[in-house]
Parts: sequence; C-alpha cells; structure tokens
Amino acid sequence: MARRLTTARLIVASHNAGKVREIAALLEPLGVEAVGAAALGLAEPEETGDTFVANAALKARAAATASGEPALADDSGLVVPALDGAPGIYSARWAGPGKDFRVAMNRIQRELAAGGHEIVGAAAYFICALSLGWPDGDCETVEGRADGTLTFPPRGPHGFGYDPIFVPDGRARTFGEMPPEEKQPLTHRARAFEQLATLFRSGQ
Repeated sequence: MARRLTTARLIVASHNAGKVREIAALLEPLGVEAVGAAALGLAEPEETGDTFVANAALKARAAATASGEPALADDSGLVVPALDGAPGIYSARWAGPGKDFRVAMNRIQRELAAGGHEIVGAAAYFICALSLGWPDGDCETVEGRADGTLTFPPRGPHGFGYDPIFVPDGRARTFGEMPPEEKQPLTHRARAFEQLATLFRSGQ
C-alpha cells in the first residue's frame, strides 16, 4: 500500500519560482502548505539521472534528507521528437547559466531549421515527473505528459520556461498566453499531480 502524507507542510524541492507557484496552487485545495527549497536555503543537488523520473527522485530525497521533512520534487522538460527528443532532461541547461529561456527557445528554432524540419507546428510534448520523498529515503514517483505543437516567435507574457512556444493540443493559444487558472489544468504537472493526489490524504 502506498505511503500517505500526513503533514500539513511540504517542501518543494525547486529553486524555480514558477514551478513552486504552480505546485503551491495544486497543493492549496488539499490544505497543504508549500515551502520552496530556496526559502530554506537548501542546496540544489546535481541532476545526475538519465531520466525525468530519476532526477525527480534524486531531488526529492535530497530535500527531504536535508530538511527532515517530506519533500516534493519536479523534474520536467520539453521533448521535441524532430530533435531526437531534445532538449528533454537538459531543458533547463539549454537556457544557460543565466536561465534565459529566450536562448533555449531560439536554439530550438535554429536546430529545427538546420535539420530541415517544420518549425511552426512541429510536434512537441512536456513531461513532468513528480516525486514525493520522505527523510528515511522512501519515495513515490509518477509521470504526466502534455502534448502539443510549437510556434514561433514566442507568444504571451505568462508562465515560464518554454511556455511561450508551446500550444497544447486542442487550443489555439500558447501556455504563455494563458492565465494560470486556464493553463494549470492542461499541464503535464497537473496530470502528474492527479496520480499523486491519493497520497495527500489522512494516514493509512
């Protein structure tokens, strides 16, 4: 039987303010307070895994061990099949040390063009692995996916990361053009969270 979360506070093992906000919004209806790793001065561990799931589990365990409290970690990224799955687990690294995602989005556009691929309308999907970890090393990890296409130039002032170039299936606007309340239910993060939600209940 899956282990349940019984605390009213959860460490979010991320220094990405956008991710922390989205996770906090998902946790709020469950009465769970989200506290970002940066607020506690927790270090960001090196992401040495070769999958989203491995990196999420690594970050959750590191934050839970360092804080002594349960921690929720997200490892997510954009997958472009025409680029052999890139940027994938390296999505954040494509933004460079300054985490400037304009650099990353420009790189995707350049590489699609260089390979002779479709640029506007290229298939893409977001993947999110969410891992709930405890200080004793126990961990539950799930994965969610949001499919769509790419558009250039980037559009919209909302969201973060690659949101301005991603149009989810069935919609005409990018994630970057959607206000949070419209975007959130469509995201890879929300779909992964649905699978973890049963653990955010009273203890077993």
